[in-house]
Amino acid sequence: MLLQQMINGFTLGSAYALTAIGYTMVFGILELVNFSHGAVYMFGAFICLILITTFKINFLMAFLLSLVITGILGMLVDKICLYPLRMKNAPKVTSLISTIGVSIFLQNLVMLLWGSETKNFPMVFNLGTLNIKGFKLSYFQLVIMGTCIVLMIGLTLIIQRTKLGKAMRATAQNMEAAKLMGIHVDQVISFTFFLGAALAAVAGIMIGMYYQTVDPMMGFMTGLKAFAAAVLGGIGVLPGAVIGGLLIGVLETLAAGYIHAGYRDAIAFAILIGVLLVRPVGLLGKPVQKKV
Repeated sequence: MLLQQMINGFTLGSAYALTAIGYTMVFGILELVNFSHGAVYMFGAFICLILITTFKINFLMAFLLSLVITGILGMLVDKICLYPLRMKNAPKVTSLISTIGVSIFLQNLVMLLWGSETKNFPMVFNLGTLNIKGFKLSYFQLVIMGTCIVLMIGLTLIIQRTKLGKAMRATAQNMEAAKLMGIHVDQVISFTFFLGAALAAVAGIMIGMYYQTVDPMMGFMTGLKAFAAAVLGGIGVLPGAVIGGLLIGVLETLAAGYIHAGYRDAIAFAILIGVLLVRPVGLLGKPVQKKV
């Protein structure tokens, strides 16, 4: 029972981790919480579903197209809603409220285009189940966890080894200094939004296939949990987002299995609050020294 719940938790936590990365990357550069990220997660899953069911595109092509379309959506969120505010040096809270508005707009746009009812997501990969001494592990769960690991490694290599990754780190450290060094900061920010949105789309598609359903509100609670995961691990720290996502997923499934399914969200957030009371900067976060 325990091992089964742990496997389920790591599967769910992998999706939270991919979504949390988008939060932590944007916060690391702009010091802004992008509350539209959960709606982008939902939008990516819907785009893939529509490409498969309506346009009859094979899954691999639909998957890649949905990543590109969702990534472009992430860039548009920045260019249309956040870039003008940055140019006017608007307060951070103004940008935060703008992202909440984008989230509500995307949810209602999906309802308008494809309806508000829950839709079935086809199980493209019926890979079967592996039975090991009393617990079940589906091969698709291995695909989800393996995809998460591969994307984490790829993202780390991009940030640590590429010129664009160095520009992202420089912008996160000091945006004004990065501009003086000739870095095109706006392009770096656009790439960050593209990458975060694409990763959220991967998570949304995998969870849609895992539960075989999608709905316009699926990104609301997932977005909150991904944000909680980013805070738990240390907002702005990529490994922290991954660890936080996995922890939230495991805590949620353990609470559902051993206490009550109705309390799974409350218990996960209660433990988050407890950890932050002990360590406010998160598990891997470091206190920031403010100069006077």
